[in-house]
Amino acid sequence: MNNISRYTRNLRDLNQSMTALAGGKGANLGELCHISGINVPPGFCITTDAWHTMMDNNKNLPALLEQLSQLTAADTKAIADASAAIRFAIEHTPIPQEIVAAIEQQLQAFNNDTAFAVRSSATAEDLPSASFAGQQDTYLNISGTTNLFHYISKCWASLYTDRAIIYRLQNNVGHRQISMAVIVQQMIQVFTSGILFTADPLSSNRKVVSIDAGYGLGEAFVSGIATPDNYRVKDRTIISKQIASKERAIAPYPAAEGGTGEVSIPPSLATTATLTDDNILLLEQLGRKIEAHFGQPQDIEWCADNNQFYIVQSRPITTLFPIPATNDHEPHAFISVGHNQMMTDAMKPLGLSFFLMTTGRPMYTAAGRLFVDVAADLAVPARRNVIINTLGRFDPLIKSALQQVMEKPGFIKAQDGAIAGGNTSVVDYQALHNYEPAVVDKLISNSRDSINNLKDNIHGYTGIELFDFILGDIKVMREDMMDQESLGVILTGMNASSWINDNMYDWLGEKNVADTLAQSAPNNITSEMGLALLDVADSIRPYPAVISYLQQVRDDNFLEQLPAYEGGQEVKTAVEHFLERFGMRGVGEIDITRTRWLEKPATLIPLLLSNIRNFPAGESTRKFEQGKQEAHSKEAEILERLQQLPDGEEKVRETKRMTALVRTLVGYREYPKYAIVNRYWIYKQALLQEAVLLQEQGVIQDVSDIYYFSFQELREVVATRQADTALIAERKADFKKYEKLTPPRVMTSDGEIITGTYKRENLPANAIVGMPVSAGIVEGRARVILQLEDANPEEGDILITTFTDPSWTPVFVGIKGLITEVGGLMTHGAVIAREYGLPAIVGAENATKLIKDGQRIRLNGTEGYIELL
Repeated sequence: MNNISRYTRNLRDLNQSMTALAGGKGANLGELCHISGINVPPGFCITTDAWHTMMDNNKNLPALLEQLSQLTAADTKAIADASAAIRFAIEHTPIPQEIVAAIEQQLQAFNNDTAFAVRSSATAEDLPSASFAGQQDTYLNISGTTNLFHYISKCWASLYTDRAIIYRLQNNVGHRQISMAVIVQQMIQVFTSGILFTADPLSSNRKVVSIDAGYGLGEAFVSGIATPDNYRVKDRTIISKQIASKERAIAPYPAAEGGTGEVSIPPSLATTATLTDDNILLLEQLGRKIEAHFGQPQDIEWCADNNQFYIVQSRPITTLFPIPATNDHEPHAFISVGHNQMMTDAMKPLGLSFFLMTTGRPMYTAAGRLFVDVAADLAVPARRNVIINTLGRFDPLIKSALQQVMEKPGFIKAQDGAIAGGNTSVVDYQALHNYEPAVVDKLISNSRDSINNLKDNIHGYTGIELFDFILGDIKVMREDMMDQESLGVILTGMNASSWINDNMYDWLGEKNVADTLAQSAPNNITSEMGLALLDVADSIRPYPAVISYLQQVRDDNFLEQLPAYEGGQEVKTAVEHFLERFGMRGVGEIDITRTRWLEKPATLIPLLLSNIRNFPAGESTRKFEQGKQEAHSKEAEILERLQQLPDGEEKVRETKRMTALVRTLVGYREYPKYAIVNRYWIYKQALLQEAVLLQEQGVIQDVSDIYYFSFQELREVVATRQADTALIAERKADFKKYEKLTPPRVMTSDGEIITGTYKRENLPANAIVGMPVSAGIVEGRARVILQLEDANPEEGDILITTFTDPSWTPVFVGIKGLITEVGGLMTHGAVIAREYGLPAIVGAENATKLIKDGQRIRLNGTEGYIELL
């Protein structure tokens, strides 16, 4: 290969497969050149071979890059220093003569006075999984050979700008994993330019094209000196226009000077549309053609000269949440399962398949999350009212979003053409069954017996027989979940709470009375867990040497060293008893692949130390008794007030009945999930034993590789003793991508994310609104905590986090209030907050961003809003 083809390539000689040679931008531009009807400004690519040759010629770079490899994204000052040193070294390294010759030969195709755009093209740029947009540099309107080589060196050096280094560190991309190509393209005499998204960046609707357009070069929009027009197009129809006041633009300087500068827009153009309707529709057509070629939504940069449109860049839109896959083209309305389960993290394939086998309703997957399609329910009036109002009781944002779905013209073909809504009750209060406490005791006993039988029987199975045994046991688990008496107890407890809240508000004008009546209800296995950890702290409290040891250790084998300290054996026994009862729990526990406390017991150490620091001995009993007393006092108070009303005796009689049902039944709400998590832990232990055998036989590299197969795929791996290692690697990469995405509560099959709103009036200025799930008003210090292992609250703090599941319960005993971004009335965090008497708000969107850690706030868990003080 000669130096011309080694060090440079005409753009038309590139294609999408040549990222390693031309970088992401260069490969995409080359691919665009092959699409009929798409104009790309002529130019060439200086390949990564030139980059490597140039880097090899600088003897100082290896030491500088080694220093850089020792830094983390938090080392901003050191990164700035390293960046400056590396860029100086690259910019002052003479370009080897053979590269100069190759570039000069490419330049012979252009006139001597041609101005160029010189653009960086890294090999980790404009990729389907991460765009790395804006991390390297572009230089416009460059004229003259000397200038051109100067800016080529600057493009090479821009691989090591501060922002590029930090971005790579944040995305776990090694500095030596990437190379830099440079694109040299003829400048177009631009009159208008802009950006075209083939999926609406605001709603994610894949059927809506969004076009930004303005005068001059597009850098005006990027730099913020100009606001572009915006046009939205759907199916060859312009559905909206926003015409900006365009006072400034960026234009090229004359060729002799080179570069760019700001210019004023004539008043006659400033407030008129940048594009004609015909050109708007032409851009939509071009965008759809490019999208179809690349097979996914695109972020496209375009420019125009005398109605001739040029495409100067196209990259995948990497921030869109994928649409759950279906087998038809009918409209679908997807509801997030994770928001109901208070676990919106991405799940690995094995976790998804276990949950799908566990649940009784068909579900769809997207980006490691689960969704339920309710389009068929929305189409039928009776089912529509039930589903919208039932979901509305638990999550008003989902109700609001579904009502918006119904209002979309022609999307859901409702049988009566009506829009769902209203306050139709879905609770038949007359049908509430008077269950006795013995029923709950029996259900819990039956569940324990079933789990013990599983523990006893699963040990006899290995290989394919183990998978068949697990499938059989999952059927037993599903039968337990659908037990009519168990469901009746749960629904009756929930509906009795709703009866109390509805009627106490109507009769006494008081909101959320059931929250207080539910405090310290018996048989709540999750709230018992938080109190049990207080008791473990009490076992540690008398022994200073153990406390000192725990303050220093984070090793998951810490229990083995405890007997060496005074009181250590007693503490070890207490922790082991806690783990025996609750160790199968953990963050994200509906995903069987997530770590359990038994696997990582050191997670509990900060919580134990926090309990020792914040509470005296005997706090678990004191908290439980206090909650029970507050519940009994509240009952006596409301009964006395009801007695004074018309038909007071009847109101008192019914309220006593409903209060008894709440106290008797509401705690059982947590038990079925505890039973599922117990079973998952037993399954997981057995499957990990199979994974150890697969690893020993060289079938997989690591036991955790089994998490990237579905249950049936893993069964096949065990049967054949063969695993697709490429598939494992692909799914690991996909999972990393999915982790960065935020799932929507509701989305349609068009990809449109429907955002619900709370309907509130008379709120304080700048209040953050959420759903009230546990009554009370408190003030305190905000503690924004995103990971359970980072939880170390002080007594009186108000916890703000994305979501909580049962594993967070031990944190609840040491806080004053709870705010989450995700959740509903009956999600676990809400149930436990009520039982502990913690004022709580869920569904407060972006609360972890709007509230600063350490800020003083007021939480109103009765009305559902937060004030920043």
